[in-house]
Amino acid sequence: MSLAVSAIGQGLLWAVLGVGLFLTFRILDFADMTVEGTFPLGAATAVAAISQGMNPLLATLLAFVIGALAGLITGLLYTKGHIPILLAGILVMTACYSVNLRIMGRANVSLLGKATLFKNHLLAGLPQYFDSVVLGIVVMVVITSIVIYFLQTELGQGFIATGDNQTMARSLGINTDNMKIMGLMVSNGLIAFGGALVAQNNGYADVNMGIGIIVIALASIIIGEVAFGDLTLNQRLVAVTLGSILYRFVLLLVLKLGFSANDLNLISAIILALCMMLPVFKRVLNFKHILKRGLDTND
Repeated sequence: MSLAVSAIGQGLLWAVLGVGLFLTFRILDFADMTVEGTFPLGAATAVAAISQGMNPLLATLLAFVIGALAGLITGLLYTKGHIPILLAGILVMTACYSVNLRIMGRANVSLLGKATLFKNHLLAGLPQYFDSVVLGIVVMVVITSIVIYFLQTELGQGFIATGDNQTMARSLGINTDNMKIMGLMVSNGLIAFGGALVAQNNGYADVNMGIGIIVIALASIIIGEVAFGDLTLNQRLVAVTLGSILYRFVLLLVLKLGFSANDLNLISAIILALCMMLPVFKRVLNFKHILKRGLDTND
């Protein structure tokens, strides 16, 4: 029971990453490598600020702002510097490593004995792991509601149009460069926000905690889409959270089967690859079914 509750709590907290990446990967239609730098950047910022006595909530919001600034840099390199988005993200991700070391002063900083969002009187009486579930639900309801509301505004519709068809968006007077920059800022702000939450839940920040983050975030998106089929845009945002929880249960099952925790990144990559190849498998199976029916008819 405790493992299941822990998986749900972890899934809710890591779902912030899925929603953040959804904005660039699904709406703007490109994968932003900056997230592997902004996740530990958000963790480093929040942990360093809390260590200096800042209120945990303010420290978490500060992480969002710092992450958004990193997204701004990527956006400017991409739109104004005309650097390919993949390379722009890698450049900022690489720079974030040094920035994180500057912020923390060393490779790893602990929150032992410090106040965090998970250590307050409202969550103190809850059973083990339920604090992450309750806080995760609150965070995801707020973030998902804000994103859904934003996408229904005129600015949000311009953002969606930019991802759908840039030429058409420009013809309608939409500044597509500004939309891309805004998307990268919000996306990386949410990724850094998620990093701050995960760091507080784990009790530490590490300069290497961003390795493989993009795979985890993509897994939340892809598993949610595969599991729940054709959905509206708003429903897909909710499915990201459910996909993140399902992904955590898959990892829990893998560990129960006797695999090492060191294999999780490899297993995550395999799971994601299989999920993304599912349409190909369906087409192959459908083709074989049609071919078999054709042969049976000829007979």
